[in-house]
Amino acid sequence: MVNYVWLAMIIFGIIVAAVNGNIEAVTRAAFDGADAAVKISLGLIAIITFWLGVMKLAEAAGLVRALAWLVQPVMRFLFPGVPKEHPAMGAMMMNLSANILGLGNAATPMGLIAMQELQKLNRRRSDTASDAMCTFLALNTSCITLIPTTIIGIRLLYGSADPTAVVGPTIMATAFSMAVAIIADRMLRKIFGGRER
Repeated sequence: MVNYVWLAMIIFGIIVAAVNGNIEAVTRAAFDGADAAVKISLGLIAIITFWLGVMKLAEAAGLVRALAWLVQPVMRFLFPGVPKEHPAMGAMMMNLSANILGLGNAATPMGLIAMQELQKLNRRRSDTASDAMCTFLALNTSCITLIPTTIIGIRLLYGSADPTAVVGPTIMATAFSMAVAIIADRMLRKIFGGRER
């Protein structure tokens, strides 16, 4: 659906430019945008590679596992229907811990494993998500982030005087979004009568 929206916006923009006699502006904007995208992408490669390397060292040193151990009590509260030693619980804790540390690449495989394991516990139809699956998806998409490496990289590329100034606001914003996701999940469960199954 989003693809159709973008396509409609592009076509509408081209039509408006053609009607106003500014079709060359569309061509110029397309090439300028492509040029900027390549420059940003190449600049970000070095920055993201560095931060992913640092995070990989932190992961190898056990920081992700230590964080997973710290969030275990919260996970037991949020997912009462998932057994403590079930592989889904471990995968969810590793996914959220990696997201908290800004390790999106490490978080994705764990998220997929977590959903597969949660599906094994799902007593509903195979095409209907369980309460635990919905909660995990809400947490995964709104997870608090301590180190926003991509944003820091982009600010650095554009010559920001203090590229890390966004760390504090990012932590606050993502903490708020995660709190809202948890509250909304609980409220919707009460409204629609969801129970862990």
